[in-house]
Amino acid sequence: MAKRHPGLPRASATELSRTELLRQLQLIDNLEESRQRVLSMENLFREKVETHVSSLPSGDAQFHKFNTSPYVLLMHARQKNYTKVSEIESDILPAKQFSSMETSAGKMIEEVVLPIYGWSCVSSEMHTANSAIDEKKTDEEVVHLATLKSGPKCLNDEMSENFADAILSHSGSWASEENVSRVDFTYGVLYGTRKISNKKDWHILRNIKDKRPDSVIVDPSNRWDCSFNNDAIEVSVSIRIGLDWWHHLGGELCFVEVFTALIRACISPGASDHADYQYIISDLNEIVSASVVRESFNVSLLQRSQIPWLFLMARHFCDQLID
Repeated sequence: MAKRHPGLPRASATELSRTELLRQLQLIDNLEESRQRVLSMENLFREKVETHVSSLPSGDAQFHKFNTSPYVLLMHARQKNYTKVSEIESDILPAKQFSSMETSAGKMIEEVVLPIYGWSCVSSEMHTANSAIDEKKTDEEVVHLATLKSGPKCLNDEMSENFADAILSHSGSWASEENVSRVDFTYGVLYGTRKISNKKDWHILRNIKDKRPDSVIVDPSNRWDCSFNNDAIEVSVSIRIGLDWWHHLGGELCFVEVFTALIRACISPGASDHADYQYIISDLNEIVSASVVRESFNVSLLQRSQIPWLFLMARHFCDQLID
């Protein structure tokens, strides 16, 4: 087992409150600016989801297109105690559809959400100054830059070092291009928490310190950000995972706005599971429980049957979901 780096911060558990989520949902329901963002994102999400779904492998697809592992098929069949090929066939299609959707989901989020909150997507060809950047926004003397990853375990050691090298090498040209004196760079993760991160993201900061120790202004030891001087340019670098990223992008209500829009785009109002329904996943009943939702609670953006979906999505952004 690799030895823990002495400067690596210990991540405390992230908690999210159902009551707070409902409070924020009421806020955006009553704020016209927030409502309009939600409705705009809903329409764009629906268009992109429907376009992608129509291109997914369908029931008439040929077997060779699925690129299945024979070992995984047999292991899965053993786990399920299958005896007929028809039984595993029904599992192959959704598994491959999930894989395809996971590949495109991050790009969809970038293209829909970033412009809504005033950011622009950056064309980032490989082996160029912009290859480490996905988005940017300029405010007065600061250019805000970000690279986004879909989950908290995407990086390996080599990628961490490559990001550090890119930031050290190109931060001057990034500032010059926007005619500013400060660069604020974020390594952002679309879901997850610091606790479940593999911590390779933090090693971007450690690599910056190791490679340019005399330039460091804010030491990354036991924190999730650092800053350094690059000639006359001040560069700050932050690791923002899950909720921290959404708050950075659009403020306190951003997370609930985005996921309200996604739920509206993907989940039709209808009947909910009964309160006594027993899910196979042991803690799912507790996660999606709507017991905290008062009878008098009423918003127009989400119907009551859609609220458990908000709780289910929220659980991907915390280590513990509380009432």
